[in-house]
Amino acid sequence: MNKGNEPAVVVHGLTKKFGDFTAVDCIDFEVRRGEIYGFLGPNGAGKTTTIRIVLGLLKPTAGEVDVLGIPVIRYPERIRSHIGYMAQRFSLYNDLTVLQNLHFYGRAYGLHRDLLETRIQEALQMADLEGREHIKAQELSGGWRQRLALSAAILHRPELLFLDEPTAGVDPVSRRIFWDLLYKMVAEGITVFVTTHYMDEAERCHRLAFIQRGKLIAEGSPAEIKHNVMPGQVLEIEPGDTPQAVKVLRAASETGSLPLDDVAMYGDLVHVISPDVAQKQAAIAETLRQAGVEPGEMTVIEPSLEDVFIACMR
Repeated sequence: MNKGNEPAVVVHGLTKKFGDFTAVDCIDFEVRRGEIYGFLGPNGAGKTTTIRIVLGLLKPTAGEVDVLGIPVIRYPERIRSHIGYMAQRFSLYNDLTVLQNLHFYGRAYGLHRDLLETRIQEALQMADLEGREHIKAQELSGGWRQRLALSAAILHRPELLFLDEPTAGVDPVSRRIFWDLLYKMVAEGITVFVTTHYMDEAERCHRLAFIQRGKLIAEGSPAEIKHNVMPGQVLEIEPGDTPQAVKVLRAASETGSLPLDDVAMYGDLVHVISPDVAQKQAAIAETLRQAGVEPGEMTVIEPSLEDVFIACMR
């Protein structure tokens, strides 16, 4: 097989237990070279534990992990020079400047002299950090700190980059810029494995996996997951009283008078999920009116990834 066609990560039967608690429960997945693979799940679902095992930082209870063709459990040290890692929390030195941080991490990766200086200049240019070289990390905003952390993680030109919730707490504009940088790196041949809580970021991944309570419950491209996993159609409602509309419809579903798979609030809107929800539209409107809530405009729409994610988690 051509190396370019080989998967970057292969995980089979991966299990990790801490005493009686199973953090990762016999999961299988592959990350293809040259893609952004998203790993989504609520807090405590097993995302970070999985990353730490794949990085060779934590031994699994059972299962196999290959990274770039290397069996990680047996030879964790062999993958270190081929991968980059950006932790969930900012992990650089706050009292060092941008340039000092990059010099420190570059030397830690084994880069020296002219090659180190070349890589640093390339990283500064890529992340638009030029002009900020002598600012201390602690004085940077969240978005700029993330760009600095990303620059440090790729100084040694890794083939595979692991990002654990890299944009948590960062404003939407900075998150978009950060993802534009990821696409530039993928275009240059880097494979990205990323965990995130943000559905707009999940939509930008080539493929995704949903994990809950240590188990994979869905995998595929965003479009495939929407098509294969969504249990029903979505009815979008613009009611006169959104919180009350949600309360009324959930109560009707719980009593069985109007069975619905899910009812969720989206700002001033309500999303109702159910098979053949279009045929239930009149009954939904009547249920709301009887409770004194004006249903307003009602439209059957394509499910968003957030709709699918919430339905899966429930």
